[in-house]
Amino acid sequence: MDNLDNTDRKILTLLQQDALMTIQEIGKRINLSKTPIHERIKRLEREGVIDRYVTILNRKKLGNLLMVYCQVTLDRQTRDAFAAFEAAICELPDVVECNRVSGTFDYLLKIVSRNMETYNRFYQEHLSVIAGTLHISSFFVMAEVKNSTIVPLELEK
Repeated sequence: MDNLDNTDRKILTLLQQDALMTIQEIGKRINLSKTPIHERIKRLEREGVIDRYVTILNRKKLGNLLMVYCQVTLDRQTRDAFAAFEAAICELPDVVECNRVSGTFDYLLKIVSRNMETYNRFYQEHLSVIAGTLHISSFFVMAEVKNSTIVPLELEK
């Protein structure tokens, strides 16, 4: 972040809001010509600050009405156990986020499913059978209050 100036931060903020925004539109919004905007975006891509461009789908319109968070505890907290669990989780498309955490459990998963029946089948056939899994607690989202992919970028003063 040390090599980002306010112009980079403004560009990144705009691209996070709309990755399809044209270079010309970005230039208008931050009062800069197309060439420096293009060069900055290419540099940010090369440096890995811009990781990738994606399309965010409306899961509810696609019929995935259930969101579940799961706390997972493994029977052993070793490097090999973590690696095996993580490899298995990466093969499950229903798991949209997986984070190894500190505290009283090892992983926090975010799972999207069509409904309770499909989640139950996923839980029984895929999640609970991962080797080394000791305990799983599921928490069902009743209301999604905030869902954002935007990483906050403070402007330098």
